[in-house]
Amino acid sequence: MNRNNNIWAQVGRYTSLAFILPVSTLVGYLIGYLLDRLFHTDFFYIPFLVLGIVAGFVQFFRELNIATKRDGS
Repeated sequence: MNRNNNIWAQVGRYTSLAFILPVSTLVGYLIGYLLDRLFHTDFFYIPFLVLGIVAGFVQFFRELNIATKRDGS
């Protein structure tokens, strides 16, 4: 059986797309929050939140581009 035609591999790939943006946003926020707690500030969470969102979109579009090339679209 070809790995690209395996239905469970496809389900795993496309399910991971649903988690990329929320998880990267959460990780960016948590890093900023922890830095705020460490340095007793209240502004680090904003740039790290934005960085997490941007990183999530970049990774989402990379994965989507790979998936469309793999499917032959």
